[in-house]
Amino acid sequence: MLHSDRLAAFVALGNHLRHLVPDTFTELTSHARNRNAWFDLLNVTTAIKSVADMLTEDTLTRWAAHYPAEPSAPKQVGVVMAGNIPLVGFHDALCVLISGHTLLAKLSKDDSILMTWVLNELTKIEPRFQERIQIQERLNAADAFIATGSDNTARYFDYYFGKRPHIIRRNRTSLGVLTGHETDHELSLLGEDIFRYYGLGCRNVSKLFVPQNYNFSPLLDSLRPWHHVVDHHKYNNNYDYNKSILLVNGVPHLDTGYLLLLESPLLVSPISVLHYGTYAHEVDLVDQLTDVAAQTQCIVSGSGRWAGSTAFGQAQYPSVSDYADGVDTMAFLAELA
Repeated sequence: MLHSDRLAAFVALGNHLRHLVPDTFTELTSHARNRNAWFDLLNVTTAIKSVADMLTEDTLTRWAAHYPAEPSAPKQVGVVMAGNIPLVGFHDALCVLISGHTLLAKLSKDDSILMTWVLNELTKIEPRFQERIQIQERLNAADAFIATGSDNTARYFDYYFGKRPHIIRRNRTSLGVLTGHETDHELSLLGEDIFRYYGLGCRNVSKLFVPQNYNFSPLLDSLRPWHHVVDHHKYNNNYDYNKSILLVNGVPHLDTGYLLLLESPLLVSPISVLHYGTYAHEVDLVDQLTDVAAQTQCIVSGSGRWAGSTAFGQAQYPSVSDYADGVDTMAFLAELA
């Protein structure tokens, strides 16, 4: 199968995903939610549409042009996929297959329904991919590995995969930078970065950096349309639990009825909690962000004004060239020999 054939198949997959009927989303969500209660209709729909947006002919062609069309020696690449948000492992599958290697996929049980479905749709479009896609429980035959997990599982991955070429991803989170000059519209967009997928993704904002003496009222007013997240039973359980802990321990915090906001030096916040820290001036902010760069997936700011940041509302919609942990997966695959 030529490089052009592989690209054409993924372009066709993108077109197929963009034209799914509502009943298909409903059926997929029903099956996926039986396995993972966090996968509701809105989040499954958002994830599928986000994948479809990557798979346009112009986008894929320009992206793939930066890398060799064919590998020097095709390899079997084992991919250990996460399952915290819908289709989170798709980008790794795309990279392996576009680069001309064979995908050995160990699916997360939390996202096995959607990932199996989308890979099956791909093979319906291009049957020759059946020889290039294998879903496996054990990856002993792999020549190289891409693994995504927590800091704890990363140690396990290091032990088992460390002697072969690998990318091993650890815990990361995303941050928001506020200046106090954002418009109400910009602040409302920030809700997408905080609440989409109930805050379970590494691209979800878990901590804000705000100026000293920041007035939170405009922000909290702008986030109010997201109050419905508390209607999800698992989110609500987290909210009730974290609220009780803060109250029992006498920790100062703001409570909107669906989000708990508190000052904390920690980057990662529990579900239903948003941390914040303050900065005195721009140099102070730069220093703080530099200190946590290794734990940061992305930074968002109003209209992307902060250097190197993404605009509010766009964190959950990465482009095909936005690589997890800043490691170029395609370059890694191209260097396999």
